[in-house]
Amino acid sequence: MKRRVAITGLGAVLPVGNDLKTCWNNLIAGRGGIGRLTRFDPELFSSQVAGEVRDFDPSEIIDRKERRHTDRFVQYSWVASHEAYARAGLTPEKTDPNRFAVIIGSGIGGIETLEAQHRVLLDRGPSRVSPFFVPMMISDMASGRLSIAFNGRGPNFCTVSACASGAHAVGESYRLIVDDIADLAMAGGAEAPLTPLALSGFCSMKALSTRNDDPEHASRPFDRERDGFVMSEGAATVILEEWEHARARGAEILAELIGYGSTADAYHVTAPEPNGEGAARAMQVAMRDAGVAPDQIDYINAHGTSTPLNDKGETTAIRTVFGPHADRVRVSSTKSMTGHLLGAAGAAELLVCVMTLRHGIIAPTINYEVPDPDCDLDYVPNEARQEKIEIALTNSLGFGGHNVSLVVRAV
Repeated sequence: MKRRVAITGLGAVLPVGNDLKTCWNNLIAGRGGIGRLTRFDPELFSSQVAGEVRDFDPSEIIDRKERRHTDRFVQYSWVASHEAYARAGLTPEKTDPNRFAVIIGSGIGGIETLEAQHRVLLDRGPSRVSPFFVPMMISDMASGRLSIAFNGRGPNFCTVSACASGAHAVGESYRLIVDDIADLAMAGGAEAPLTPLALSGFCSMKALSTRNDDPEHASRPFDRERDGFVMSEGAATVILEEWEHARARGAEILAELIGYGSTADAYHVTAPEPNGEGAARAMQVAMRDAGVAPDQIDYINAHGTSTPLNDKGETTAIRTVFGPHADRVRVSSTKSMTGHLLGAAGAAELLVCVMTLRHGIIAPTINYEVPDPDCDLDYVPNEARQEKIEIALTNSLGFGGHNVSLVVRAV
């Protein structure tokens, strides 16, 4: 018998809120967290909009010394993970540390630290570079720090697959539990990429929206007038448990993770395969793993980045996989409100799926104003929809051709 995987905890620090409840209430209300970038002066950049985490104060969870020695992306993950751990009702006495995995994905890691220390090197010389530079900057440090903080001594690593990083972290954690390597996993994604260098790079690629005069409407997935994604920051964490492990300790089971699919386009370093072939296969693999048919999927939280290529290709992939059912399945992109969290996106959007299953409310795709004939699905435009959802799927598609799909079922 395949070991079942329960979801027992959720935590979030996102542009739409610094805790799960606030995030969810804003998402179903269609309130976005995107505005003009304030972290630094963006005047010289072609894109000046971002999804920033605001009013973030980790002082109750991370002490002053640890805050000084951790990059922003680690702090976001630490706070989100603390919420998820508490929501799951976990304590050290209720866990076997050797069977407790911690896997946190990040596409970019501590780039804010890298830029700051590079300035120190140039201005003050190599002897002045901080001894904490490397352990603050490397992408695996969220998972490393959290394993120490929560005493997780099982498998511990970081998945780095661009915008699929967080989804890969959840999927690989799921596999550890299914394969009887772990009973408990803290999984998710974290990103803090709002720095001059990172913004410059994405601007040079012409990947970002330049709707600078109207930032609240800059992220508009599947809309014909979309012009690029909006870069954002934050973290999301889920607690996964073997089903009987969760039941034995009396945990509330929020949903069941039942399928994981991972594929590659093998096509281009940044552009998706035009017909979405890799994304289609990821969905098919995930549903086969879950033991469900396409017509059993009620809702898809799409990758939906608001770029011309992604949204068209993902729509084509959904039509390929779901056939006539594609006209009935509900599809939305919460990136319209959060912006693109890069390596944290997949975990955040799985969290949205779990909340959708529990509350029977589908968060909308906001800023959907001008239909695109190449994007012709039901994108739940502009207003949340109350509807009972039994099984949901989420897609994460990363630069490099990385594709991940996850399937969750209501309990």
